[in-house]
Amino acid sequence: MTATTEAARGTRGRTPKGRWIHDWRPEDPAFWSAGGARIARRNLVFSIFSEHVGFSVWTLWSVMVLFLGPAYGIDPAGKFTLTAVPALVGSALRIPYTFAVARFGGRNWTIASASLLLVPAVLAAVLIEPGVSFTTLLILAAVAGVGGGNFASSMANINAFYPQRLKGWALGINAGGGNLGVAVVQLVGLLVLATAGKDHPGLVAGVYIPLIVLAALGAALYMDNLAQARNDRRAMRDACADAHTWIMSVLYIGTFGSFIGFGFAFGQVLQVQFAADFDTPIKAAYLTFLGPALGSLARPAGGRLADRLGGAAVTFWNFVAMAASASLVLAASLRGSLALFLTGFVLLFVFSGVGNGSTYKMIPAIFRAKAELAVADGGDPAEAEHRARRLAGALIGIAGAVGAFGGVLVNLAFRQSFLSYGTGDGAYLAFIAFYAVCCAITWAVYLRTRPGRPAGV
Repeated sequence: MTATTEAARGTRGRTPKGRWIHDWRPEDPAFWSAGGARIARRNLVFSIFSEHVGFSVWTLWSVMVLFLGPAYGIDPAGKFTLTAVPALVGSALRIPYTFAVARFGGRNWTIASASLLLVPAVLAAVLIEPGVSFTTLLILAAVAGVGGGNFASSMANINAFYPQRLKGWALGINAGGGNLGVAVVQLVGLLVLATAGKDHPGLVAGVYIPLIVLAALGAALYMDNLAQARNDRRAMRDACADAHTWIMSVLYIGTFGSFIGFGFAFGQVLQVQFAADFDTPIKAAYLTFLGPALGSLARPAGGRLADRLGGAAVTFWNFVAMAASASLVLAASLRGSLALFLTGFVLLFVFSGVGNGSTYKMIPAIFRAKAELAVADGGDPAEAEHRARRLAGALIGIAGAVGAFGGVLVNLAFRQSFLSYGTGDGAYLAFIAFYAVCCAITWAVYLRTRPGRPAGV
């Protein structure tokens, strides 16, 4: 039975064996309205849940380090290492996770990737206690990096389910729901601190064990595989040869890299830089969820602004705002003003979320503009459009992986700054300089008027 027939009947639109859909035509209005939209929406809901849990497990160590008091014998530099490691592993896994959807199927890989989250959650729940070696903690933190790959596979899967006119909305909702996992794990940590105290870090990971099981079961019972969802490896190779891929990857380091890096580091920075105000973990935990929550909610706003004003313009002014926010954080650090410090950091989270949305909106616009130039030079319109979609999809995967590596750089910058100066001032200066470079790149490549520049970005 084809998905067309089943969609018309309002059923799940999948064959019994392996739950594979062999006929999926979301661009066909009749197919979409007959049941395709409901099938896609159901897959989106369970994809968001799995990705959300994945983000929480990935950033689990942003909370765990708050529990590692004097009994663990780890200095601030060691704690920043513990948060840099899962960021590194997660960024490295994003490319293979993207290909896994085509190799194994979106439903099948969601089951597998969700089930893999049990490994870091169970190990952290059982092994973290005073006396554990730093090497063991480092391994546990590295294993948590598997959660970072879930975003890439989830986005690749949902991208295949939705028609072109709804991809921006679907991917924005999918990404925003996943990003909220960064804030939620902070709230879970606060709940554990408030109820069980600072001596039970394993409970934070333990809370996620049943949620992981539910995510895997939900995918098994309600998600589908699309036989047509095949990654184009040649598109990935062609995208790597395009200069815009690496330019956009740098810009994405500045937006998503900042978001995930600050999400990992914020609680530690508060505890180290304002030790007198945050002498217990629970005092820091009361605030650490706020920035990631607002940054996640701001992501769709960035996309909408980019739709109305242009992605490049929004991205340029957003980096100006991020540089100003980082300057406010630096000024607050020099003056020892906690109120200004919190204000500046929350603004950094918000603008990193806005930038997430605007940079992702730029990617298809860049290749669509290049397709228009090719057609104007006599190229075939259908071929130019097909190439634009191939390269845009590949660039999203590459930029997502490179951008996540920015989380590593943020934590390493804080580590070195606290080692060298005893404060985060060196890191704040580095952030300001990087955002200034991103402003210059955006203006020079996408805003400055010159022949051959992609228009309408």
